[in-house]
Parts: sequence; C-alpha cells; structure tokens
Amino acid sequence: MAEFRIEHDSMGEVKVPADKYWGAQTERSHENFPIGVGIETMPREITKAFGYLKKAAALANHELKGEKMTADKVAAISKACDEVISGALNDHFPLVVWQTGSGTQSNMNANEVIANRGSEILKSEGKEIKLHPNDDINMSQSSNDTFPTAMHISAVVEIEDKLFPAIDTLVATFKRLEKENEGIVKSGRTHLQDAVPISFSQEISGWRSSLERDKELLTLALPPLRQLALGGTAVGTGLNAPKGFDVLVAAKVSELTGKKFETAPNKFHALTSKDEIVFAHGALKALAADLMKIANDVRWLASGPRDGLGEIRIPENEPGSSIMPGKVNPTQCEAMTMVAVQVMGNDVAVGMAASQGNFELNVFMPVAAYNFLQSVRLLSETIMSFNNNCAVGIKANKEKMHHNLHNSLMLVTALNPYIGYENAAKTSHLAFDENISLKEACVKLGFLTAEKFDEVFHPEQMI
Repeated sequence: MAEFRIEHDSMGEVKVPADKYWGAQTERSHENFPIGVGIETMPREITKAFGYLKKAAALANHELKGEKMTADKVAAISKACDEVISGALNDHFPLVVWQTGSGTQSNMNANEVIANRGSEILKSEGKEIKLHPNDDINMSQSSNDTFPTAMHISAVVEIEDKLFPAIDTLVATFKRLEKENEGIVKSGRTHLQDAVPISFSQEISGWRSSLERDKELLTLALPPLRQLALGGTAVGTGLNAPKGFDVLVAAKVSELTGKKFETAPNKFHALTSKDEIVFAHGALKALAADLMKIANDVRWLASGPRDGLGEIRIPENEPGSSIMPGKVNPTQCEAMTMVAVQVMGNDVAVGMAASQGNFELNVFMPVAAYNFLQSVRLLSETIMSFNNNCAVGIKANKEKMHHNLHNSLMLVTALNPYIGYENAAKTSHLAFDENISLKEACVKLGFLTAEKFDEVFHPEQMI
C-alpha cells in the first residue's frame, strides 16, 4: 500500500505520496483534472524553463531582498533548480495540460518541488531552514507572469537548440546533393504536367532555399519571444516585486540559458496577449508547408519502381506491404507529411488560444504552449529522421531522367523563336495525337527541315 505524508495549503490538509516532492496544490490538481493523465503531461520543455526562471528569480531576489532571500536559501534553491533543469526531477511534475488556463498549478508544482527538494538539501547540510513554496520560491512572482515567461524561454531554447540544428543538417545534405548532381538535366513539371527542362541540382536548390528561408523567418520571430513577462506579477502592475526585479531577473535568465532575454516593456500586454507565440508558430507552419512540398516531391519522383516517375531512388528501409512481396514505400516522406499536417492543425489551436485574452490575462496558455512545443519537437525530429533515413541516400536515375526529358512535348518551347507559338503548339498536338516525336511532327508540318531542327533543338541547353 502506498505511503503518504500530510501537506497543507490555504484550503486545508492533503495526502501526498511520500516519495514525491510535490505538495498540496499539485496534488489537488492531480486529483481534480484526470484528463490525459500520463499522455498529455505538461511539456518537459516548460518544466525545464521553470527551473531556469525560478533560479533566476531567487538570484535576483537575493540581490534585491537579501534579508528575505538569504545566501543559504538561494544556494539550496539553485541546486534544486539545477536538478529541475537537468530533468532529474521530471517524475515529480505529473500535471496535465488540461488544468487551469493560467498554468497556476504547474507554477505551484515547480514551487513545491523546488521548496521540498531545497529544504532536503539544506537539511543534509545541517541547516534547519524550511523553504516555503509561495514565500520563497514564488517570491516577487505570480503564476500569471511566470507561465508566459516559461513559454517564451522554452520556445527560444527549443527553436535555437533543437530546430535550427535540424534544419542546418538537412540544408547541408541538399547542398551536397546539388554538387553531386550538377549537369543532370530532367523534365520540369508544373500543374503536375510536363514543363520545360530543369537541372536536378536546380530542383534540389529549391528545396534547400525553402529551408533557409524558413530559418530566416523563424529568426525574425525570436526577438519578440525574448521579451519576458516576469516582473508583471498578477495583472501587470508588478505588485509585490521590488523595483528593478523585472530587468534583473531577465538578465539572470540570459546568464543561465546562454540566450539573450530582456524584460517586456509592457507587462499588461505580456500577460494577456500571446501574439508573439502566434507569430512564431506561423513561421513553424511555413516550415511545415515547405516540408510537405519537399516530401511530396521526393516520393513522387521516387514513385514506381516501374510504373511511376522513377526519376530518383531513395533508401529502402523496411517492407512496405503485408501482402505484396517486395513492395517498398516512401515511409520517411509519409511521416514528414503527417507531421506537417499536425503542425498545421496546431497552428489553429495556438491561434484560437491566443484569441482568448480576457482583460488582464490569457487563460489558454497551457494548450498554446503544448501545441507550440509539440510543433517544434515534431519538426525537429522529423527533419532529422528524413535526413538520416532518406535524403542522404537520394540517387538520381539518370537514364529515366534522360528518357522523360526527351519524351516531353514541352521541349517544343525551344522552337518558339523559330516557328512561333501557334506553330509550336500545332507541332506539340500532332506529336501527341500521332504518338510521334517533336522532330517528326515539325518536319511533317513543314515548319522546319530535319537539319534545321537538329541545329536549334538542344534540351540540355534550355536550363
């Protein structure tokens, strides 16, 4: 039978599992919101961000209110926060996304865990000091300014440390493929129909440039996310926070994370508006849209192996059918397109959540944070998976590209300067209707001699 200890809050006593660092308010939330338990837990990126901001707040309070935030307290709190940041205390953060819309219970979860673990550290050092979750860990703060701060910290950290490296990896792969495939000319396609020639390296460069532009857009979205609500406390006025706390605590967060952060110039905006998150997720959606295009291009170009386009070959990673022997499918492309769909859906949720800022607070922050961070995580991981299990092994099928190129009726475009658009169209239609070559059709219609056709018709020079 599980062992419990008795914790209390302003509403009374609560039984808490004896082996957990959380306290009464966390336990109440754990019991009151049995929604998605064990599945839709508050993102660990948020938990980590709380570790950063609680340590930063303790350090700032020590400088500004040293009589209350003593050297012993700040040292113990810092050690406990380091354990939160490292993930060592993840098992002590059980709360789900579907809780209060301000994230108050997750803020208190952090306060209680850090207070109890910090008190344990102090006791192990022979110091009889009991840290209080509200008076010490939440000093100069409110859930209303800590949760949006955690959202911004986690967004910046995850985009810079996880998503950007993934994008850079796939960009590097595409750059290598561009060099390896220089000089290979293939048929272009628009509207899913044959178009004028393009080099394979040019086609790849389009994929690469899309990713580079997406990174530029995400970079533009970062400066607003670097502004922190911390210091606004309950409604933006900064009640109970000492003068200068907001500026100092942002500087401390910057030191701890190695990222540049600053205090939000208007805390009333910072607490109630989530426009920075919406804007940044729009850039995530743009990346998802480009990944959808790239994955579709790759799987269509690899379609076949005999009855499709078959212009490229991709790695064969696993059997593709339980009934058709030898079938292999473009599974990495399919995974990436599903991630793209999820991110596009998340964008709707983030936008809707951000629209619910009523008076001095937005109360849809947990769901906004959950969807935003899921998007960053999924995009980062699918890009790396696609790169490592598909893109690095893309090979051009030169013979099929050459065949398709010279079988394309749109090569007739090269004849426009010599026989005019309308005559070129007639040539194309005749070649298609009678299943003959463009040369045969052009000569048959009397527009050019065979010798003149050969003189002016060079598909490889059309790029």
